[in-house]
Amino acid sequence: MSTMTQTSGAGTYLDAFSELEQRGSKQPEWLRSLRQEAFASFCDTGFPTIKDEAWRFTSVAPISQTVFSLPEAGPSGVTRAEVEAFRIDGTACSLVFVNGRFAPELSDQPKLAAGVHAGSLGEALAGDTGALELQLGLKLALQNDAFSSLNTAFIEDGACIRIARGTVLEAPIHLLFLSTGAEEPLMFHHRNLIVAEANTQVGIVEEHISLADGVTFSNVVTELIAAENAVASHYMIERKNRQSFHVATLRIQQERSANVSSHSFLLGGALVRNNVHPVFAGEGGECLINGLFIGEDRQHLDNYMLVEHASPRCNSHQYYNGILNDHAHGVFHGRIIVHKDAQKTDSKQTNRNLLLSDDAQIDTKPQLEIYADDVKCTHGATIGQMDDNALFYLRSRGLDENAARSLLLFAFAGECTGRIKPGPVRAHIEKLVRRALPKIIANGEAGDGGEREDKGRNWEEVG
Repeated sequence: MSTMTQTSGAGTYLDAFSELEQRGSKQPEWLRSLRQEAFASFCDTGFPTIKDEAWRFTSVAPISQTVFSLPEAGPSGVTRAEVEAFRIDGTACSLVFVNGRFAPELSDQPKLAAGVHAGSLGEALAGDTGALELQLGLKLALQNDAFSSLNTAFIEDGACIRIARGTVLEAPIHLLFLSTGAEEPLMFHHRNLIVAEANTQVGIVEEHISLADGVTFSNVVTELIAAENAVASHYMIERKNRQSFHVATLRIQQERSANVSSHSFLLGGALVRNNVHPVFAGEGGECLINGLFIGEDRQHLDNYMLVEHASPRCNSHQYYNGILNDHAHGVFHGRIIVHKDAQKTDSKQTNRNLLLSDDAQIDTKPQLEIYADDVKCTHGATIGQMDDNALFYLRSRGLDENAARSLLLFAFAGECTGRIKPGPVRAHIEKLVRRALPKIIANGEAGDGGEREDKGRNWEEVG
């Protein structure tokens, strides 16, 4: 029988945690201590509310008030034929996880280059000799992050990737997280650890997909450690069903002269929270934070960026675009902290949003906290509707309104996809975006009877 939470609130996960502890009787003692510390922190903190500044635009009541269960062990029933439709051509390997557990029979694991390890975190923990203890969870702020605490308390499986010093992996690694339907709401706590040692190069695609209808809560934490001179690219693609809750946290630790890029694409889900938290722990680092979110119906898509410049001479650039229709609600909260010793910092933050419906809503809050005196930092956000002059120009050149709107939206979304290096990942994401935008356009046309009333709204500068 699956483990059920009993009531809403922090204490409801106690039974599930106790059973998981019993199942993990062979776990290392350090992991048991880490889990217990994290669960205690979660119980003390509880779920965040809109009174918490970082969550002021997003209520997690739909999550905290839902009774979730851990998935039962055993065959998932997913076939290789089903998985084939989601693979990306040109990847180094494909690791498949179903309902939170590694599925080797569905994965493609050819022999990788020397110095590259990609496998299950659960298997790595079972045979751990102490290396994971020095890296897993040490950089997370569990006292201030309820979802990261909950994830750490329920660490069971996910991806474990290590790129040895001096190794260059040209093709990306694809992590495919699939959820199946169930009669009762299910929760998964995926945990990924990515370690790029000095002078390495690696790309990771982390993709989350629903195979069927059903209420699920995916709580994902990915830790990316980029050592000196490492070059790492992380792509997070979320396309869950419209009954799903998805909270993803990417914690990046950058050492001297490390170059990291984070690309996020939110294309599904009911309530989605995307946290990206890079920390410059060594000087001379660079970080690109790029994202696109597309929402319709009553989707709620929240993006929270926290960039910490803790070392001098580091550059960070954030670019996030949102496209919202119907009653969708988008959030962009970008916070940049420049610590006292982080002189010569260069940081830029830009958020642009298109509202295709008068009922769509965006809350955007670009934020700078600067404690150094020799820096170059800018931020800003724009909110507006489709440019009527551009539409008129395109229609005067023979395009009908639907084609003209499509062209403008593709160009707007292309600002984000265009920042991805040309190759199989970019082609895959562009295909997904092209597939998502016609639905937005069609729904927008249906909602106004085929004729848009000119509301006279222009771009509004914020920040």
